[in-house]
Amino acid sequence: MSTPVELEKQESKRDAEKESEAYADPFGDESTAAVKYKTLEWWQCGMLMIAESISLGVLSLPATLAQLGLVPALILIVGLGIIALYTGFVIGQFRTRYPHIQNLADAGEVLFGAVGREIFGLGQLLFSIFIMGSHILTFTVMLNTVTEHGTCSIVFGVVGMLICMVCSLPRTMKNMTWISMCSFASIFTAVLVTMIAVGVQHSHRGVSPLVQATVENSLFRAFSAVTNIVFAYCAHVAFFGLIAEMRDPREFPKALCLLQIFEIVLYVVAAVVIYLYLGSDVASPALSSAGPLLSKIAYGIAIPTIIGAGVVNGHIGLKYIYVRLFRGSGRMNSNGFVAVGSWIAIGLSCWLVAWIIAEAIPNFSDLLGLISSLFASWFSYGLGGVYWLHLNWGQCFSSPRKIALTVINVLIILMGGTLCGLGLYVSGKAIHDDTGNASFSCANTA
Repeated sequence: MSTPVELEKQESKRDAEKESEAYADPFGDESTAAVKYKTLEWWQCGMLMIAESISLGVLSLPATLAQLGLVPALILIVGLGIIALYTGFVIGQFRTRYPHIQNLADAGEVLFGAVGREIFGLGQLLFSIFIMGSHILTFTVMLNTVTEHGTCSIVFGVVGMLICMVCSLPRTMKNMTWISMCSFASIFTAVLVTMIAVGVQHSHRGVSPLVQATVENSLFRAFSAVTNIVFAYCAHVAFFGLIAEMRDPREFPKALCLLQIFEIVLYVVAAVVIYLYLGSDVASPALSSAGPLLSKIAYGIAIPTIIGAGVVNGHIGLKYIYVRLFRGSGRMNSNGFVAVGSWIAIGLSCWLVAWIIAEAIPNFSDLLGLISSLFASWFSYGLGGVYWLHLNWGQCFSSPRKIALTVINVLIILMGGTLCGLGLYVSGKAIHDDTGNASFSCANTA
C-alpha cells in the first residue's frame, strides 16, 4: 500500500506528464517522418507572409484615400503598418517563450486556459474561412469582368471554390511556397499594370481635380475606410503556424521585416498613384479602375493571387483542424488513407462554407470590413498587447522603459477593442444598407 508521500509523488508525475503532453511539439520527431513540416527557411516564411497579406487588401486602399482624404489615409496606412510590425515582434517573442504553440488556440490556452483555447481556436478557424470567402468573391468579380458576365455569378463562385480546393491539397507550408511566390508576382504585376494604365489614360490632365488632402466625413464613412486599411495588415493570424514550420524559428524577425517594409512601401505607392490620377472616381477593387480592356488584363494577371492567397490563408484554418484532430498521433506525419482522406474532407467542408459566405455577402468592401472588425482588429493588433502584458506580468512598472511599454500595449489593446466595436457597427450598417447585389444571385458582381 502506497504511503501519502508516494501518492503525492505519483500524482505530481501524472500532472507533469499531462503538462508535457499539452505542451508537446505538434509535429513530433520528424527525423524518420514521411511528411516533414519544419522545413521553412526565413525567406520562404517571408514570401508566404507576403502572399497571405498583400493580396486583396491592397486592392481596397486607393478607395480609402478617396473616403478619408490623402493626408489622413497615408498617416493611417503608415501608422497601422508600424504598429503591425511591433505586434508581430511581440507574437514572435510570445512563441519563443512557449515553443509548443502552433496556432491561436494554443496561445489562447496559455492565456486563459481551456476556455481561451476554444474561443481562440474558433476565432482562427472562422477568420480563415471568411478570408477564403473573400477570395471566392473576388474570383467571381474577376470572371464577371473578364467575360463581361458570361454566365451566372453563382457558377463562377463554384468554379473558384473547386479550383481553390484542389490547390489546398498539399499539407505542408513548404509546398505552399511556390503558390505564394506566384501569388506575390501576380498581385505586384496587376497593381503595376493598373498604375501604368491610369497614369497613361489620364496623363493629359495630370493630377485629378477630385483629389483632396482631407475630406469632410461622417463616422460611418470614415471608419468603413479604416477597416479596409486594417484588413491590409491581417497576416498576423498565420504567424504562429508559420513560425512552427520554420527550420530555425529564431530567424522569424527577418521574415517579419521583409513583410512589413515591403507591405508599407507597396501600399503607399499603389494607393497614392492610383488615387492621384482618379480622385474620388477610383473603384474598389482598384483593378476595376484600369479601364474596360486593361481591367480585364489586370484581373487576368491577378488570377494567381486571387486563388493562391486564398489557398495560403485557408491552409491556416485547415491545418488548425487537422492538428487538433491528430496532434500526438502517427497520422500527423502519415501519408495513409485516413490522414490524406481527413485532410481532403476538412478542405472540402471549409471551402464549401467559404462559398456560402461569399454568396451571402456579395460586396467586396462590405466583406473586407466585416472580416477586419471581427478578427483582424484583435489578431493583428489587440492581442499583441495582451501577449506583451502576459510576458511581462509583475514587471510592468519595474523601470521607466517598462512603464512606457505598458502604456503603449494597453493603448494597443484599447485600439483593438475600438476597431472591433465601431467596425462591427459600420460594417453591419453597410451590409444592411447595400442594395447593389442580392445574396445568392446570378447578378453581375463586377
